[in-house]
Amino acid sequence: MKKSNGKQWAVICAACALLAGSATMIHERSKPVVLELGMFVGSNWGVANANSYVIIDKAIERFEDEHKNVTVRYDSGIPKVDYSEWFARRVLSGNAPDVFMVLSSDFYQFSSMGIMKNLDGLIEADESFHQDRFFTTALDSGKYGGIQYALPYENVPTLMFVNKSLLLSKGIQVPSYDWTWNDFYDICRQLTQDANGDEAAAQFGTLNFNWRDVVTTNGAYLFDVDGKQANFTDERVAEAIRFSKQIYDLNEGQKVTQEDFDNGNVAFMPLLFAEYRTYKTYPYKIKKYTNFQWDCITMPSGKNGGNTSAVDSLLIGINSRTRHEKLAWEFLKLLTYDEEIQMDIFRYSQGASVLRSVTNSMQVEKILQEEMEEGERVISHELLSRVIEEGSVTPRFANYDEAMALAENEVNKIFESNKNIEQTLKYIQRTVSRFLAH
Repeated sequence: MKKSNGKQWAVICAACALLAGSATMIHERSKPVVLELGMFVGSNWGVANANSYVIIDKAIERFEDEHKNVTVRYDSGIPKVDYSEWFARRVLSGNAPDVFMVLSSDFYQFSSMGIMKNLDGLIEADESFHQDRFFTTALDSGKYGGIQYALPYENVPTLMFVNKSLLLSKGIQVPSYDWTWNDFYDICRQLTQDANGDEAAAQFGTLNFNWRDVVTTNGAYLFDVDGKQANFTDERVAEAIRFSKQIYDLNEGQKVTQEDFDNGNVAFMPLLFAEYRTYKTYPYKIKKYTNFQWDCITMPSGKNGGNTSAVDSLLIGINSRTRHEKLAWEFLKLLTYDEEIQMDIFRYSQGASVLRSVTNSMQVEKILQEEMEEGERVISHELLSRVIEEGSVTPRFANYDEAMALAENEVNKIFESNKNIEQTLKYIQRTVSRFLAH
């Protein structure tokens, strides 16, 4: 009997413990929770955006409907230019948001200082989360030291603008998507001419296709991912600088301006996808590019690279000290991983979705078609997906801007003063490497 009574008491105790645990879980689930989001107003890419809060507010409404005890809040009206300072103050006060947008210029600092949570554990534990649904470039932009610290929310590739009217007036067809440096140079050479009969060129091949873009198309990187090593003596970099010098010399010292471009006298110019969408849309289209037809294609491929361009992503991370880790993860997934929310990137923003299934869909082409005038060719979902997937993510380590400024100053001397390319690149390598070492 004693043994039987002991077993009964054990069962009763276990049942009580289970009920107590269930009651605690129910209480926690019903307990009011405030989840805070850090965000800025406007576009991440410097274009007009009147719908800054539409996507976020829709996501919050859905999340709160699915989590009756949760309220998601954010401070409104913070412009991008003030966001980093606002966020820094919140971190210093020990009151950083649970979930927050991360500018590319802040990513290295946030991840290296432990401000953002390492997401690898959350990703591995979530069987419903599959990383291969993201574009590789977009997902990689949120990694530091091989660790996923943030997820991409929206991305924008750079494409090459083409003045179709100017090319066709000279009997030149718009290049195919697999065109090369040689194709680019030949067209620029044909178009850089004195159309007005004076000594100054009135038409130009390109504007703003700078040497950094050319380096990217030749498969090279100026720095390693953590910013500890510079690569300016890489032969692929030297090839890119030599080619950039050839293009620069076509203009014989004349400076190509934005006015030349707006007047329809420039054949090519790199353009952010966000700019492409903004300037194709009323009322911006009545202010810009109204006297010629234009389109976007891939970048020309270098000898050792591909039709590759830079892809920039707006990231979202989780506060490493959040008290609501599970809810923060679920909200982060809703913003970045949900197809409906990601389709809204095309409806209410100027960027592209970070999910392959969304960007590579016919629905995207229909949305983009609504922005275009009748008869204009729309960027196909295949092209957009290709440019993003095959794009290049620029390392954004601490002091990146300062290191690039050092290099930019010296490379400009190659173009403007005909300095020796190889010797100058060796000098840049030494100078920048010393800077990075400190």
